[in-house]
Amino acid sequence: MAKSSRIADYFSLVKINHTIFSLPFAMIGFFLAVKTHGENLNFRLLLLVLLCVFFARNAAMGFNRYADREFDKKNPRTALREIPNAIIKPKSAMVFVIINALLFMASSYMLNILCFTLSPVALLVVLGYSLTKRFTHFSHIFLGLGLALAPIGAYLAVTARFDLLPLIFSFVVIFWVAGFDILYALQDISFDRSENLKSLPVMLGKRKALVLSAIFHVTAILLVAYGGIAGHAGYLYWIGAAIFTLLLCYEHIIVKPTDISRVNLAFATMNGMASVIFACFVIGDLFLR
Repeated sequence: MAKSSRIADYFSLVKINHTIFSLPFAMIGFFLAVKTHGENLNFRLLLLVLLCVFFARNAAMGFNRYADREFDKKNPRTALREIPNAIIKPKSAMVFVIINALLFMASSYMLNILCFTLSPVALLVVLGYSLTKRFTHFSHIFLGLGLALAPIGAYLAVTARFDLLPLIFSFVVIFWVAGFDILYALQDISFDRSENLKSLPVMLGKRKALVLSAIFHVTAILLVAYGGIAGHAGYLYWIGAAIFTLLLCYEHIIVKPTDISRVNLAFATMNGMASVIFACFVIGDLFLR
């Protein structure tokens, strides 16, 4: 029972349920490669891609909690997280990060030499994000860049080559994630200012930050449309794109400068639904048209 509780603590540390943001786009990259290059569905490759996403994300989130532990202790919103609440020791969290980083590189090695060669670069990006709020207001872009590695990485796992379409989806992820991370950061404007931490809401204020978040999401929607045109998508893709668009628009209806009480609904629920639904329709379109 204690062991199960310990595993649950680490899953809570890394917010395992938030894998839903990156995994659907990784699946888009994987199945896009399988379909467009006439490859047979290789379940070994699929498992390795899933493991890479799992290990990379664990390392990134674990390091984020380790790096921010002193700030989390001071912030009432985050004071009950596992490290400041002494559920997990900082040293144990760092060991967890190192193990997951090594397992990510090992999984990359079993994919192909290109993925393995690029794995340290990927780790540098996803781990480095946690330090960006100390020196730039554009940390949201760095988070988007980290998650944007999922579709192109999954594509490379199958093909070991770069192509336009997975890069388009990676740019979709950058602007989509940066847009919703701005919404999430609205909760901590006062605390971040008091600790000299940087974010776009800190720099711009709530109203202008919401406008920029909307611009980022419009850009993501336009890139989704461009991806559909470039990929000669069928009707299922466009249905998925329409639902994705509506869910992003709804986020900006329920979060206002004067009322951010529903920011968690916008951040977690709406974006989780958007990514899963869009991925299902894109993958369905790939195999049914």
